[in-house]
Amino acid sequence: MPVALAAASFAAQAQQVVKIGFSSPLSGPQSAYGVDNRDGLLLAVKELNAKGIQVGGQKVTFEVVAEDDAADPRQGVAVAQKLADQKVKFVVGPYNSGVAIPAGRVYNEAGMVMMTVGSNPKITELGYPRLFRIGVNDVQLGSAMAVYAAKEMKIKNVAVVDDRSAYGQGLVQEFVAEAKRQGLNIVKQEFTTDKATDFTPILTSIRSAKPDAVFFGGYSAQGGPMLRQMVSLGVQAKLLGGDGICATETARLSGGAADGKVLCAQAGTILGKADAGRAFAAKYKAAYQRDPLTYAANFYDGAMLLADAMQKAGSTDPGKVAEQMAKGSYKGVAGEYSFTDKHDLKSSPVSVYGFKNGQPEVLTSL
Repeated sequence: MPVALAAASFAAQAQQVVKIGFSSPLSGPQSAYGVDNRDGLLLAVKELNAKGIQVGGQKVTFEVVAEDDAADPRQGVAVAQKLADQKVKFVVGPYNSGVAIPAGRVYNEAGMVMMTVGSNPKITELGYPRLFRIGVNDVQLGSAMAVYAAKEMKIKNVAVVDDRSAYGQGLVQEFVAEAKRQGLNIVKQEFTTDKATDFTPILTSIRSAKPDAVFFGGYSAQGGPMLRQMVSLGVQAKLLGGDGICATETARLSGGAADGKVLCAQAGTILGKADAGRAFAAKYKAAYQRDPLTYAANFYDGAMLLADAMQKAGSTDPGKVAEQMAKGSYKGVAGEYSFTDKHDLKSSPVSVYGFKNGQPEVLTSL
């Protein structure tokens, strides 16, 4: 074989392609978040490939295999099976707790590393050895918002609404538990769905209870229209929530009603307060001509965390990578990735945001 061909052959053999699966809603009411997540991941992979990462002396090229789970548990399981069938060994996602819980079984049985921002505590209670939560959980989010409502807002009466998703129910459960410990009165408990658009019946019922605030466990696709309808029905209450409504999408869908009316709890480092966060936000906006939403930074960090663990483990074997992640630590854009025995983050700051000029604005960190 000619020397040039031999060298080319060796170079081809020496380069490994590592596929990173992606699962989030790219269609449906939550698609803005799914696209945000995907683009954060793609930005990281582009940077990693430009650096020329080596694992165990072998050059590694990363490739994203993006799938749309539509925030639907059944479709999420189908996505998981599709990625497993394609021999993908790593996945960043799902975004939704209700998808992550059933899909996690498929990923576990396929021996894949799964990194989700799903916040329901049940996810890590599954005990899968290669499953990691790279965001905060409902206990931290719901509790933080309840403490802020009681101590800072000085409110007394709260109505709660959940969207019947695993995320929404878990968030409301934790909020209610802490609210009661803080001496708040839960004057109404209602529910809707994550597909609903008309909230008139439940808001009419809530209006009669005259709460100081309405805590909503759900996402912007419902939270924004709910606020708009609260205003039109004369519900004199603030809208509180978790990270699912902590985005410009809430303000847009509320018809401009979010300023001074919405407060939400969100995990992670405040991007605008740290050099790494500002740099990420600037790179993201330059690449996509829009600001990042809630979890783009976490999905970006997910790819970087994987690459870091592979380099430290000297292997792309998912078992060895998971072992390294479990015992190691990585400083990312959205915070420190160091895990408990359950594979929850050991520490994650929670910040409370209000809205100003349609944009989430940090009020305090807890």
